[in-house]
Amino acid sequence: MSDEEEGGSLYVLTAVLLTPAQFPDILGDDFPEACALLGVKPVTRGYGLVLGQDEEGARWTVVVDDVSLVAMAIASWDCGMEYDLSPDERTIVVSLAGWPLDLSVATPGIPDPHDPEQGADGTGRVPLAPPSAEAWGPVQRRMGADQIAREWSDWRERVATDGGAAAAAHPGLARALEEAVEYTQSPPPPGRVRSSFAGEGARTLRVDGPGWSLVARTDGAAFVLLDEEAGEVLAVPRDGDPDRGLPKLPELLAALDRIAVRPA
Repeated sequence: MSDEEEGGSLYVLTAVLLTPAQFPDILGDDFPEACALLGVKPVTRGYGLVLGQDEEGARWTVVVDDVSLVAMAIASWDCGMEYDLSPDERTIVVSLAGWPLDLSVATPGIPDPHDPEQGADGTGRVPLAPPSAEAWGPVQRRMGADQIAREWSDWRERVATDGGAAAAAHPGLARALEEAVEYTQSPPPPGRVRSSFAGEGARTLRVDGPGWSLVARTDGAAFVLLDEEAGEVLAVPRDGDPDRGLPKLPELLAALDRIAVRPA
């Protein structure tokens, strides 16, 4: 697959959505933060991110405003179908050097993936790069929440075994839940609370805040990860904490789901 990039060819490797309901979590806690990292305005309709290589093998991320085209390509690829993703030049918002995501694929027949020189995209900024996996921080915390969502059955089994009681008095957990309750009373920036289909009438919730991430299913358990607790996963008690004004977990999840943004 290829597309014209500043007079040359861009060989497309993959694409992702950047919308309030769906965006790579490594880019930020919410949609405006993710847009700011890429230097684009947080418009409601969102964007598509097209990742590829030019004829020299250099990595490029092309931000386009034709969200429907990118969504169609992703859906086709997910079904094992071919789709030639070639965005019209008029839909290109900005072309950025580098990739924000770690890709293990490359374009056959051209040099190995590498970053173009700083400033090659006209922005003067350092090329985009995936986060380091060596240090724990906000990015790794969000990636950990993603992993729990993917491995939900395993984590649900753990909660059934230990009940999560040991985490009930953790101050960071209490802070995260208090801020989550505040979201239900005063909506946060778009993308801080997202809801997606989980099957069997349930929804998967992703809720992020300064220093914390919550992942849950509306029919079951919830887990919190904290910046200050490297690699630790805290189970949310189901009974709430009346002294702190925290509702029972099913009530909190239902309230969060009501204000969550959802994929179109």
